[in-house]
Amino acid sequence: MPEIREKVDVCVVGAGHAGCEAALACARMGLETVVFTVSVDSIALMPCNPNIGGSSKGHLVRELDALGGEMGKNIDKTFIQSKMLNISKGPAVHSLRAQADKAEYSRAMRKVLENQEHLTIKQAEVVELLAEDLETPDGLATKKITGVKTYTGAIYEAKAVVLCTGTYLKARCLCGEAITYTGPNGLQAANYLTDSLKSLGIEMRRFKTGTPARMDKRSIDFSKMEEQFGDERVVPFSFSTNPEDVQIDQVSCWLTYTNKNTHDIIRNNLDRSPIYAGIIEGTGPRYCPSIEDKVVKFSDKERHQVFIEPEGLHTNEMYVGGMSSSLPEDVQLAMYRTVPGLEHCKIVRNAYAIEYDCINPGQLYATLQFKSIQGLFSGGQFNGSSGYEEAAAQGLLAGMNAGLFVQGKEQIVLDRSQAYIGVLVDDLVTKENLEPYRMMTSRSEYRLLLRQDNADLRLRKIGYEAGLVTKEQYDYVCEKETLIKEETERLYQTKVGANHEVQAFLESKGSSGLKTAASLAELICRPELSYEMLAEIDPDRKPLSPDVIEQININIKYDGYIKRQLKQVEQYKKMENKKIPVSIDYDDIQSLRLEARQKLKKFQPVSVGQASRISGVSPADISVLLVYLEHYGSKQKKE
Repeated sequence: MPEIREKVDVCVVGAGHAGCEAALACARMGLETVVFTVSVDSIALMPCNPNIGGSSKGHLVRELDALGGEMGKNIDKTFIQSKMLNISKGPAVHSLRAQADKAEYSRAMRKVLENQEHLTIKQAEVVELLAEDLETPDGLATKKITGVKTYTGAIYEAKAVVLCTGTYLKARCLCGEAITYTGPNGLQAANYLTDSLKSLGIEMRRFKTGTPARMDKRSIDFSKMEEQFGDERVVPFSFSTNPEDVQIDQVSCWLTYTNKNTHDIIRNNLDRSPIYAGIIEGTGPRYCPSIEDKVVKFSDKERHQVFIEPEGLHTNEMYVGGMSSSLPEDVQLAMYRTVPGLEHCKIVRNAYAIEYDCINPGQLYATLQFKSIQGLFSGGQFNGSSGYEEAAAQGLLAGMNAGLFVQGKEQIVLDRSQAYIGVLVDDLVTKENLEPYRMMTSRSEYRLLLRQDNADLRLRKIGYEAGLVTKEQYDYVCEKETLIKEETERLYQTKVGANHEVQAFLESKGSSGLKTAASLAELICRPELSYEMLAEIDPDRKPLSPDVIEQININIKYDGYIKRQLKQVEQYKKMENKKIPVSIDYDDIQSLRLEARQKLKKFQPVSVGQASRISGVSPADISVLLVYLEHYGSKQKKE
């Protein structure tokens, strides 16, 4: 029987937020790439919340953009409201969040994929991974990927494969007693690939997530809600977007609250919730709980926030943020109708929970390549994370490294001191993640250095060297870096005296006068002053762009804190640079506790720093490991 057989460089399985970034990265690196999706209509689909960014997630999108990804550019083209969050706090936690036109976001991303050179879109279900046995000196990788097979029998030979299956593997959606065996939004599930993965020795898990109902806008009384506006001056996500292009007329979102009646209905029907009736097998996300979980676990709370958000400009569907649920349809309607403004609401789409297969990410290197299967990479919710932004960031990194693997080049590892993406990946591959992982600013110990405003300065070079950032973009960042450095030095060196003009200026700004001469930098350090304000007493300055001025302000105002974190990074780097040979046998280290030995054998850390972050490996174990490595290194030299 004849079969279709094609040869490509890279196969990407899945075209959600991770798959789109992975496929574009490989194609832009000049590799012939095919991206598979169960439905072309689901490319870059937003099955849950219609927004991009948010606290810490905005950092991920900015970093992804700096590396040459597409998500930031795409949301800049399709947003309908934008806000910079946490502006009352320090710059480390400022995060962009933009409401998307859901349909336009998907359509715009699909257009980018369809017009990308070297990239082919294929609507087909991948049912099998093709691999051959491999003998390697390290003994870790036992197989090498050779391609994929689709449900119709077509074979695509490939040098690398990137898995970005999202929530589609053996997916089932639950709304009370009603269960449908589909992916999100009623789309076809992928029911066969799991068995192929297991046959290759890949450890699988069962996770769940959920989404709230969608309401008909005409049935909502907004007069009982608090109107939420976007920023007066919009900041774009992408460093490549002209700020003037995103100054648009924005739509409003709305805030309301649950109450005692809402909570009573939920409590009285918990026995009909699949979560509490034991029907759901998968573990749900701790930091994005269903309304049932909120009511049970936070029983002391009298109310919970509910955000009513438009799904787009050309639809009446409204997203009910904060009230995801898997309760039956009749309970959902009764529950929603207790919320102020929703008394007469009509549900367009019921809320539901979705269960799906994913992997234990401890099987991956920090490059997102499987330790046991050479050429097989993985990104997104399939890695046990949650969220569009986490998915896209992993997809980009997995795609970049798949491309570099095919090109025979060294793969990229982003560490915890370089990027939020580094924190995300390191947490996934070194920690026991028994629930969907969500990025938060508190997870980053170096967050003052990893701000969303300086992502281009941190990461553009990496994107440029990988072939995803243009020379023009990279040259601009290099020039920006020079301007920041030169102007900062000038401000430290330029002194102003305690003359009448300066004293009058300071008094007008509510700042105390000078007793002796001070540098302009010293004045900028004052909370009530800024670089822009000092223009009046600084006639020699040259015109600078707002993004350069922003960096100068932050670098000077937080100089002491930044230097302290840089010293911490130095110590961190020392441990990261202490590499652990792949040939090491942890059973030979007699002084290691049994638990530490088991965990180290399981995770196979590549450095002492990574080993120190594995749950169950204590500081004492690390001391033992360091002593052993010293002797091990001496022994290897002699041999």
